[in-house]
Amino acid sequence: MYIIRKLSLKLLRLKNVFLLFGTVGFVLLSASIIYLIEPATFKERWFNALYWVMTTIATVGYGDFYPTTVAGKIFAIFLFVFGIGLLSLVIGKIIDYFVEIHRKREAGLLKYQGNQHIILINWSKKTKLAVEEILSTDEDMEIVIIDESDKHPFDHPKVHFVSGDPTSVETLENASIHQARAAIIFSDSRIDDSSLVDGKSLLIASSIEKHAPEVHTTVEIVLEKHIQNFRHVRVNEFVLSYDAVSRLAVRAALHEGNIDIYTQLLSRQDGQDMFAITADQAWKTYGNAFQALLLKGATLIADGSDMGINRRLNDLIPPDAKLYVIADKQTISSLRKEGR
Repeated sequence: MYIIRKLSLKLLRLKNVFLLFGTVGFVLLSASIIYLIEPATFKERWFNALYWVMTTIATVGYGDFYPTTVAGKIFAIFLFVFGIGLLSLVIGKIIDYFVEIHRKREAGLLKYQGNQHIILINWSKKTKLAVEEILSTDEDMEIVIIDESDKHPFDHPKVHFVSGDPTSVETLENASIHQARAAIIFSDSRIDDSSLVDGKSLLIASSIEKHAPEVHTTVEIVLEKHIQNFRHVRVNEFVLSYDAVSRLAVRAALHEGNIDIYTQLLSRQDGQDMFAITADQAWKTYGNAFQALLLKGATLIADGSDMGINRRLNDLIPPDAKLYVIADKQTISSLRKEGR
């Protein structure tokens, strides 16, 4: 028993790769030994001996092959003692591996390996709404959340979590920042001082700009006066935390009933929404595009940030045009099937 216990402790300390190759070698060697002892039992086929070894150490024991000689039975006893224990150890190691992978995923300790994903930084209720909005827009989109907490905040197969300081290069690398499609920095709701909140967002934006300037970056800013502080880091977009809420409240008060329009444009979950489409080569002017889309059930409203194209319907559509339309999901799906 002492020898078996010592051997078991040594096996437990073996690296997984050595244990795996050792187990495979043990099985192949055992199949060769029993085949040499009783070739007739296995109908002169080595594979049948391998099959018997596997069913024996897996404790299945179908009984279609079994040793008949004393030497063969002694070797079978050896397999009962050592083979079954070795296979159990390997299975335990495999289970432990998957449990450890799950634990690391939940703790945000795994590096994300994908690309063209969206990175959301700092977890909050607004981040949760952003995740839900992205998934409702494109259910195949991969999302990576970076936060300093130690537990996955949103359990979903398309949502990966990286725990760590978002200003750290290592954390950004674990989120595959260079392969990301975009990064959105939300204000940290755990900080009370608005200046400190924007200061942290500025540090994060600076880190992204330094290590991955090609990534499209959007930053939520608490105080409008701090926007100028972000100019030198070349942030692509700014969102003021309370600006949209204040404006919507005023418009709802001044123009009763129009809040539903803004709500639809802010969410793709129901009603009409704004979508980007590709210009058809047959459209020469904005007027051509406007009329063609109108017949399809969509309304052309902008080229990029220019919402005045309805006053320039005779102007030619430039090659780099980014057209936006108002439509429902069914209409936009039909347009995209046509290649737009």
